[in-house]
Amino acid sequence: MAFSLTKLLAAFGNIRAMEKLHVDDHTEAIINDIENEPFAVSESNILYAGFNELGGYYFLQTVVVGSFKVKTFNGAKLRLKGDGIDLNLNSDMSELESDYSNVSKRYITKIDFEIEKSDIETLKDKKLTEIRLTSKKQDINFSKYIADSVS
Repeated sequence: MAFSLTKLLAAFGNIRAMEKLHVDDHTEAIINDIENEPFAVSESNILYAGFNELGGYYFLQTVVVGSFKVKTFNGAKLRLKGDGIDLNLNSDMSELESDYSNVSKRYITKIDFEIEKSDIETLKDKKLTEIRLTSKKQDINFSKYIADSVS
């Protein structure tokens, strides 16, 4: 019978260890309810993204699933660079925190970025060569996700 160090620490009341062992239905629901398609991938993360409008303001809503873990009061930046476009987007909120999912052993981070309506139209027509997410001391380079077509 295997007994991990995390289980041992949890048995002695270590809060962080107990959080890791807790089956979190909330974060699993977030993963299962992601409405957007994969937008970009990195070595250990997937960036889901979709556009939304609320009260005349436009947002690029993203969910990062993978090893990306952040807790910050300084927000995040997303750089989208490609043929004839170079956008530097700021998160709409400065306070960000990743949720850990014990079931999938991944972090889930929801970040909304402010964007102009004209930039949305421009983005849809351009090929992106650089997708970079920066927050705190983390800098993740993504590649544009291209779905495999099944015939």
